[in-house]
Amino acid sequence: MEVLLANPRGFCAGVTRAIVTVEQALEKFGAPVYVRHEVVHNRFVCDGLRAKGAIFIEDVREVPLGSVLVFSAHGVPKSVQQEAEARGCQIFDATCPLVTKVHLEVKRMHERGREVVMIGHQGHPEVEGTMGQCESGIYLVENIADVEKLQVKTPETISFVTQTTLSPGDVHEIVDHLREIFPNISGPKKDDICYATQNRQNAVRQLAAVSDLVLVVGSPNSSNSRRLCEVAASMGVEAYLVDSAAEIEAEWLAGKTRVGVSAGASAPEKLVSEVIARLEEAGCSAVKELPGDEENIHFPLPKGL
Repeated sequence: MEVLLANPRGFCAGVTRAIVTVEQALEKFGAPVYVRHEVVHNRFVCDGLRAKGAIFIEDVREVPLGSVLVFSAHGVPKSVQQEAEARGCQIFDATCPLVTKVHLEVKRMHERGREVVMIGHQGHPEVEGTMGQCESGIYLVENIADVEKLQVKTPETISFVTQTTLSPGDVHEIVDHLREIFPNISGPKKDDICYATQNRQNAVRQLAAVSDLVLVVGSPNSSNSRRLCEVAASMGVEAYLVDSAAEIEAEWLAGKTRVGVSAGASAPEKLVSEVIARLEEAGCSAVKELPGDEENIHFPLPKGL
């Protein structure tokens, strides 16, 4: 059995920035540091930060007055920002700059009097944060069926944005349908789907084309990790999302000659190494990394850190 590694995989610049933001805040101010929502969607990462003194909360009212508070990589609604400020929190915003870009797009569209359609998954914190940038005139669609039911007040003046971690193919299909119903709809000047999402999905397509099993390392609440698994499965390859090496079932490996391994943008390389070790125990004779797009993007930490 041979193991093929997707390239790129694992941490993106936005995730790295968010994790380092919490670590630096702990180092500078000491524990506890409060974090609104899981800073990134990975159980291993969040458990590690909890052990260092991070406290993850959903409601800012749980944060003692004047405490250090970090916003997660997914971003927050304006109401959360305002409430944190009212409580005198020392805020460090770890929102991924590519998510912030979408927030600013929504703000500009709203200021121009346009209604906004957001393409994304209901309940995802990035979607909640983006839709919370304006009090009204923004609508969520998850699929073509939602587009069919969409009712807006000003169909001649609407725009759209997207969640950054979606599959480009799915987004384009929805956008095409929006354009059929609303010919005057406008979108962002540059695609909202982030470079890391696109690169990792492209790498998984390359991986799935030459594998008879694909394992994606990532937590089940990670949108981009789930998309990677879906991309591999859409190519007719058996694919599983695993939070750790312990979740790999022996029967998955039976009769397999090439096992592809990737990792979502919030999954650390340590977990990939543990998956490789598990596959070596199961009889893996060689590990090969596929060629892929080089990523050299770095985002600065929030001011004050």
